[in-house]
Amino acid sequence: MVQILDFEKELFAEESQIRELVSLSHMYDSVGDITEEITKRTKKLRRMKREVFAGLDGWQMTRVARHPDRPHMIDYVNHVFKDFQELHGDRRGGYGPSIVGGLAKFDDRSVMVIGQQKGRTAEEKLRRNFGMSQPSGYRKALRLMELAEKFRLPIITLIDTPGAYPGIDAEEKGQSEAIAYNLFKMSGLKTPIIVMIIGEGGSGGALALGVGDRILMLEHSVYSVISPEGCASILWDDKTKVSQAAKALCLTAKELLELNVIDQIVKEPLGGAHRNHRRAAAFVRRALRANFKIIANHSTEEMLELRHEKFRRMGEFTEGEK
Repeated sequence: MVQILDFEKELFAEESQIRELVSLSHMYDSVGDITEEITKRTKKLRRMKREVFAGLDGWQMTRVARHPDRPHMIDYVNHVFKDFQELHGDRRGGYGPSIVGGLAKFDDRSVMVIGQQKGRTAEEKLRRNFGMSQPSGYRKALRLMELAEKFRLPIITLIDTPGAYPGIDAEEKGQSEAIAYNLFKMSGLKTPIIVMIIGEGGSGGALALGVGDRILMLEHSVYSVISPEGCASILWDDKTKVSQAAKALCLTAKELLELNVIDQIVKEPLGGAHRNHRRAAAFVRRALRANFKIIANHSTEEMLELRHEKFRRMGEFTEGEK
């Protein structure tokens, strides 16, 4: 069953009317030529979609980023890459099913692809822990990154997680250390890294895969230090203030581009990536190609210096007049 968000209701109603008109035109000759009316309504629908999705606030954008039909990491792997070979385990006794990674072909180059997988069915969601990883997942990701560095393979990370798993057992196994160590090691990996937020980029769970030379973000994805619910609970002790929290977090792609946290916004199909997986994948493929060209001109030393400088600049501010 398709999940319809409240701001999409009018769009789906218009789509339903268009489908009825198309069905009538095929079934009954007596209705006459209604092609012009169908074309008129189709244009109206496209205009409505542009207006609705151009005006989404932070909380509405968060709900689009979490849409259950939105393409996940494995969907992009299947549509964008070829010959994907998944690699398992952190070599410390952990499996880390929330994070998927392996070797693949992108155009004519071999790459290492790593990302969070939330799951589709109830069974898979439980197995993947809804994309919230234990320390073993981050250690597995780092093992694969270091393997890529050894064989001089570019790394592509696809981020989609509410955050790292906050359970007691995860903390006992070194959750914060695993995330921090990933940040430290990724900053110095001598191979190109392209990061793409494809859905939710939540807190340290996202940052553990988020240090790269180019940081891209799908148009209707979000990236923040905490979820709007968590922020509302901490600041106002009121989870109903999620819209106010989302606005304060500045978590949309447009806001983060203005703040220089990301390098590029990747376009999505009209109405969001959940409406057309293949077209969304085509936009992702195009963005990856363009960004590989950007980083190809840098030597390893230049690449590392630019990577370090990128993250040093984040958080800089200038005090205004008092």
